[in-house]
Amino acid sequence: MANRIFRLLDAFSQARPALTLSELSRASGLPLSTTHRMVADLTRWGALQRRDDGAYHVGLRLWELGSLTPGSLRLRENAMPFMEDLCTATQQNVQLAVLDGREALSIERLAARGAVTMATRTGSRLPLHASGVGLVLLAHADPEFQERVLASPLHRYTERTNTSPVRLRELLADTRRDGYVISVQQIELISRSIAAPVRDADGSVIAALSVVVPVEGVDVRTLVPAVRATALGISRSLGAPIAGRGG
Repeated sequence: MANRIFRLLDAFSQARPALTLSELSRASGLPLSTTHRMVADLTRWGALQRRDDGAYHVGLRLWELGSLTPGSLRLRENAMPFMEDLCTATQQNVQLAVLDGREALSIERLAARGAVTMATRTGSRLPLHASGVGLVLLAHADPEFQERVLASPLHRYTERTNTSPVRLRELLADTRRDGYVISVQQIELISRSIAAPVRDADGSVIAALSVVVPVEGVDVRTLVPAVRATALGISRSLGAPIAGRGG
């Protein structure tokens, strides 16, 4: 039963946020009658919600449970005041991400009025090799994990996407040395990001903070101190021992 539920829920994605019963049946590989019965149970519980057009999307009950993930709740609560200040000061998009499998998972995002449009939202996943937060998380991950990621097929999102393992290794080394990374037009040609690591009480990098800005009209170098200072403030609120240029 649990496996069937997971197959149903796994059918939803950012590209497919709402699905009909027939689409859920095809995506999960379950018979339509079984899908109908299980979707009805999930809807009553609040895991799914039915729209007026008959399609279903993920319900708030799952979001409520997800927000209770150990570590994630404390991280978000500590980070939010700093993120709000950074968003207000820069008038740009600010996001916080953690490593989840071979992707960066966005667990919080603030959008300023008039800021560049972002394809991601809270709950979205970003590639490690082609996003600011992903590069920070990958730079501070276990070396064996880094090599597994770099040895896997690296998707090219734009003509600026860096898919060379050699260049990526150099970039990861620079990220560790400098304490930040600037990612330019790696996923979308309209945006750039500046990202820095967030550390916990034992000094381990547990998250990455970034500001996403338009490609034109903003000197990203001027935002580096603010992004690093904000990441440092979050880290200190989590009890991190801060020392050295790269943290």
